[in-house]
Amino acid sequence: MGRGPGSGLGKTSGRGEKGQKSRSGFSHKVGFEGGQMPLHRRVPKRGFNNKFRKEFATVNLDRLELFDAGTIVTPEVLLRRGMIKKLADGLKVLGNGELTKPLTVRAHKFSARAAERIAGAGGKAEVLEA
Repeated sequence: MGRGPGSGLGKTSGRGEKGQKSRSGFSHKVGFEGGQMPLHRRVPKRGFNNKFRKEFATVNLDRLELFDAGTIVTPEVLLRRGMIKKLADGLKVLGNGELTKPLTVRAHKFSARAAERIAGAGGKAEVLEA
């Protein structure tokens, strides 16, 4: 729609002079680049991307050292405290660092070392159902 020469979009209405994009009825697909090979087709693709993969939020044992002895640590508590940003498909506790207090940790997954160290400190590692 031309709005006159004073609007800055008169005559060709911001469509330029000639070409496919100047014609009436033209609509482009997502990623269309005027006939140039689109970026998503120019860039090489490698490997395999599993669209069914599970993304777990992770937390290491040394981060759990902040809690008092006897505390029940759940994913919701960690979210509230800002120790994990989002829960995604669940929470996995990893065994990096030392744990000296007996804590009850509830998570969807535990690494073998994390479960061993939680039990070694006198706590419990309880697996939550997804």
